Amino acid sequence: MKKIQMVDLKGQYEGIKDEVNASMQEILESTAFINGPQVHDFQKELQEYLGVKHVIPCANGTDALQIAMMGLGLKPGDEVITADFTFAATVEVIALLQLTPVLVDVDPKTFNIDTEAIKRAITPNTKAIVPVHLFGQTANMDEIMKIAREHDLFVIEDNAQAIGANYHSANGNSQKAGTIGDVAATSFFPSKNLGCYGDGGAIFTNNDELAHDIRGIVNHGMYERYHHDVVGVNSRLDSFQAGVLRAKLPKLDHYNSQRQQAAEKYTSALKNVEGIETPFLEGKEDTHVYHQYTLKIKDGKRDALAKHLQEKGIPFGIYYPIPLHRQKAYLDERYNEADFPVTNMLVQEVISLPMHTELDDEQINFITSAIKEFLA
Repeated sequence: MKKIQMVDLKGQYEGIKDEVNASMQEILESTAFINGPQVHDFQKELQEYLGVKHVIPCANGTDALQIAMMGLGLKPGDEVITADFTFAATVEVIALLQLTPVLVDVDPKTFNIDTEAIKRAITPNTKAIVPVHLFGQTANMDEIMKIAREHDLFVIEDNAQAIGANYHSANGNSQKAGTIGDVAATSFFPSKNLGCYGDGGAIFTNNDELAHDIRGIVNHGMYERYHHDVVGVNSRLDSFQAGVLRAKLPKLDHYNSQRQQAAEKYTSALKNVEGIETPFLEGKEDTHVYHQYTLKIKDGKRDALAKHLQEKGIPFGIYYPIPLHRQKAYLDERYNEADFPVTNMLVQEVISLPMHTELDDEQINFITSAIKEFLA
């Protein structure tokens, strides 16, 4: 059995080596390192794939979130509601812009933001909601968009973990995650479902005016060289990363399908094991692209299982061990522990198994057997 990796980027590279290497050579020979043809071509190809009017590439996913909020014109003190159980980047950019983060609890099944908690958190100062499509499954966008329309709020989708996922609305429509709200941000960090070989990100929107503003923001506020029309930042996707992403984008649906198949095998092996709760799938299979395959381990056994897996040479992830409302940088007297029962439970129970496009049956059997052995 080959060594188990949490993410097997080397194995994935073997399947796209020719395309990636040719792209790198082309860029080296052209010396179009910034905003070159590879970036523009990737932008157009991703727009077509997503069915969205505008994709604006940028330097990383955190920048993408910040720039989206800057483009919407949010002002210091404006309240932005987001999930307590997620990576810090989501709340980090809110604080950096001197907005007021409002953290709320998540759904115990999907781990996505709790729509009832959103309703309770809205005040006259609320201006936006940031749903995070956590671990690859889309949040309840029907209800989130309904809440936003009722209260005249912006919706900024954090799509860093769910690119390629489909959301099926109650009315029968299907849209790609990240194309439903006012604007969305994604990351192309190497371990993502669509990842480059460094840092990268993008913003998506169907709003022409917002797209125009964002295009200026990502480039020092310039639409014409040395004419700075808005306050901007320096956040551009470089040509090398765009070249890698162009090689991977045509394979994204296949990559996601491979993740879904691996998830099905994990679930089949573990669904009847006492003390384990396998990932909940809300709606159709393609609503979840399994950026992570995350179990809940009951009865306080998660950390002991983690030690057992480590002894077996099986990598794992614990996302996220400390809730955002308890992080030193984001402590706030407004928060009450009683408002976060689900998050406080999840940080004690969740564990993510290896999940990538190169997982094979032998590896999955070894991993699941080790888990069942521990819980027997």
